[in-house]
Amino acid sequence: MNRALSFIGDREIRVAAEAKVDPMHQFSIQPLFGSDGWNIAGYNIAFTNSALWMAIATVALLIFVAGGAKRQLVPGRWQMAVETFTGFVDGMLAANVGPNGKKYVPYIFSLFMFILFANFLGLLPLGVIGLHPFTFTSHFSATGVLSILSFSIVLIVGFVKHKLHFFSLFVPHGTPVVMVVPIFFVELISFLVRPFSLGLRLFVAMMAGHVLLEVLSSFVISSGNANIGLFAIAGLPSFVLMVGICALELLVAGIQAYVFALLTCVYLNDAENLH
Repeated sequence: MNRALSFIGDREIRVAAEAKVDPMHQFSIQPLFGSDGWNIAGYNIAFTNSALWMAIATVALLIFVAGGAKRQLVPGRWQMAVETFTGFVDGMLAANVGPNGKKYVPYIFSLFMFILFANFLGLLPLGVIGLHPFTFTSHFSATGVLSILSFSIVLIVGFVKHKLHFFSLFVPHGTPVVMVVPIFFVELISFLVRPFSLGLRLFVAMMAGHVLLEVLSSFVISSGNANIGLFAIAGLPSFVLMVGICALELLVAGIQAYVFALLTCVYLNDAENLH
């Protein structure tokens, strides 16, 4: 009898643990296809769910661009969409960099659209068909690489175009002589923090929204499993709030892609035009 009660108690604990929603589980990186990867120079290299969704975002972007690449006299909706995004990026570069910014249109367009596709794909409700979307922009390892890539281009352009005169960027015009050294180090530190802040901003914004949605979903599930009264008090308002936050997340996904591209344009302006 005691064993039976113990078994029932253990089973209820397991069921409750399985029903509990872990808001951080969605960010776990796992190898796919039953492979543990390869150990290369002490590092485990595996094809993970993060790599899969990076590939999906890349393929989706290529299909989007290829579908709008048809130069028709009367453009269709697809071609107009691609041209609209291209014109948007071109205008952003023209406003922030000037005439010299046109050569960066391919890079900024690819960067903006890749982040935009990644953010939106992570919000799609694909779980109903057995797919588990993964927002790789909610990992600093991904956003950090993108920011370091942009920062590297800024450094290369700055030193190739201006040589050592590029360091004048850290001494604003009109700085008093006695303040040159402290201002130089303050501006230098501010400049070096840019890649960190650029990647951190995108990572935090995407991660926070997904965590909040998971927490609210746990309220809905727990209250629904408890009783109808608790669901009416806590679960239903949480569900309504989830719907509103989902709409807000779509807005944030677009804004964060825009902010990342815009700040990259601002940094490119420093490399091209200094002050």
